[in-house]
Amino acid sequence: MEDHARPEPDLPAEELLRRALLDADTGAAVALQVRGLPVSETVTVIFHGRRDMGTLQTYVASGGRGAGAAVRGSELLRVPCDLDLADAGDRTEAERLYAEQATALRDALVGADTVLSIWSEPLEELVEGAVEVDRRIELEVPLPAHRLLPTALVAPDRSLVVAPVCGARTLAEGRPPLGIACAQQDVARVYPLADDPERCLEDFFAAAADHARLLADRLEHQEASVERFLELNGEDG
Repeated sequence: MEDHARPEPDLPAEELLRRALLDADTGAAVALQVRGLPVSETVTVIFHGRRDMGTLQTYVASGGRGAGAAVRGSELLRVPCDLDLADAGDRTEAERLYAEQATALRDALVGADTVLSIWSEPLEELVEGAVEVDRRIELEVPLPAHRLLPTALVAPDRSLVVAPVCGARTLAEGRPPLGIACAQQDVARVYPLADDPERCLEDFFAAAADHARLLADRLEHQEASVERFLELNGEDG
């Protein structure tokens, strides 16, 4: 990890202004690049504040986005871990709080991406097929929690998505709660970040198999019900 990806505790006001992607009367955005990630490689965190709407929101985009770069809304992943600078008594205090909170988010991104890389090998072994890195904002499979990174591991043959997720909280509360979500179309589970990937995947596949059996039983039951109804209808006719 490159040192300049970490916000400095004594970040000067000029640095905050230099990193601004836009600076208007109604809003401003500050970008923070996090490089050297094992799966995502480089992502850019964008803190976007709007005075007219009273919002201060966090987004993460794939790749490095520098000052003045144009970013489309479709490239931004909304991450519900927002800055909270309300307790700052002055600009100096706001800079300190920003540096602490941005560092907490950066550390969460680094930790989650590192764990995602550890999941790759056991996932390939258990699915017995190819595993791809998906950088799309919109995934084909819904997840049971908020995404933390615009990066996921996908096993196309199993329609399986594995992605880092987080709980919604302000960064003033510290590093957000993190997990790894495994999801197929009708089955999803979230596992602790520190849990063993192989054990988690085996648990998920067992849950998916149970769900498939229950679904098959329901379909069989429904078909039998329809058949009985049609027989009754034929007899009445």
